[in-house]
Amino acid sequence: MRRLPPLTAIEAFVQVARTGSVKAAAQELSLSAPALSRRIQALEAFLGKPLFERRHQAVALNEDGERLLQQIAPVLDRLTDAVEFMTSGTEVMRLRLGVLPLFASQRIFPHLAELRAKHPQLHLDIDTAGHNMARVGDGLDVAIALAREPDPSLYAKRLDRNQVYAIGARSLLDGPDPITNPDQMSGLTALIHRDMPDTFSAWRHAAGLDEIEPLAIDHFDSGALMLEAAAQGLGVAFMHASHFDEAHDPRLVKLFDIKVDSPYSYWFVCRPRAMQQKPVKLFHDWLVETLIEVKA
Repeated sequence: MRRLPPLTAIEAFVQVARTGSVKAAAQELSLSAPALSRRIQALEAFLGKPLFERRHQAVALNEDGERLLQQIAPVLDRLTDAVEFMTSGTEVMRLRLGVLPLFASQRIFPHLAELRAKHPQLHLDIDTAGHNMARVGDGLDVAIALAREPDPSLYAKRLDRNQVYAIGARSLLDGPDPITNPDQMSGLTALIHRDMPDTFSAWRHAAGLDEIEPLAIDHFDSGALMLEAAAQGLGVAFMHASHFDEAHDPRLVKLFDIKVDSPYSYWFVCRPRAMQQKPVKLFHDWLVETLIEVKA
């Protein structure tokens, strides 16, 4: 039988690959950074090739590392679940889910108790890092992606259709010079999410103001922080109607009565073959029932 590398070295490799940081991976595994580095070096010596590109304060998988991760990470996850089942006596199904924080907090977490009651054996590992569609099948089982269109190589299910709202602080309406005319955006800062770069241009076109330029455009990678910035009067956030409705924040108002269909939607995406896996199918069916069919 062919010799295998130590399981601890494989575990260290997968953890570093998923976190992109030796320090973060060492903390997850309760190791010192030098001890974890030695395990990675031992695996590379066993294979006879490097697996990472070393960068300043970070590491990134090289081509060989990417190939190994795709083959070995799912096996390690199944091994972990098998051990958990043997020690607890309860079947465990684990799903690695990529999702943006605002969608998770507004649309998923309010219903997680229902998911746990319906499928107590299903557990979610939640990853809120960006570019989640690109990482499906490579660290993520499924993702809820915000996009115009999904990658055509993936299975995709549209979860919503939305409108773009101009969201601002209530004080913009209640102040001595209320903001009631879209032309007044020329004196205000527009807040834009990096995953939705065309929201302002879509709104501007719908308002018939293609030539108007805001005072400035500030970019965010967090929807929650965009809403907070808008509530504090730092600018006008161009976001989805659902983001505004689900926030339930009395400090915020919708500015201007303009109907703007959003070019973006939330999509459930996974590799086509992944739909044959029980945890993926269970989560997909529950999500569709909860977010789409209940509202229909």
